[in-house]
Amino acid sequence: MDVSTTPVAERVARVLAGQRISCNAGGDAESASRLIDDAWPDYLPDALAVLKTLREPDKAMAAAGDPAIWEAMILAGIKGAKPVTVVL
Repeated sequence: MDVSTTPVAERVARVLAGQRISCNAGGDAESASRLIDDAWPDYLPDALAVLKTLREPDKAMAAAGDPAIWEAMILAGIKGAKPVTVVL
């Protein structure tokens, strides 16, 4: 199985930005890559809302694997999206 090097919250935010910006996904920009690179941070709150919803698997998902592991993985993705706070 492949493992992404891009954090899951960023990937979801990029998809959400792409949906709204790219003409290939319903937006109006013909070449949206740079626009998405600039805009995805604005979609991070929406991406986190999606991830928070996914914390609890549905019945089919739970039957396919271990719900506790699923929850731990989603929580790790949520935690990974929060900026590191440095106290000086």
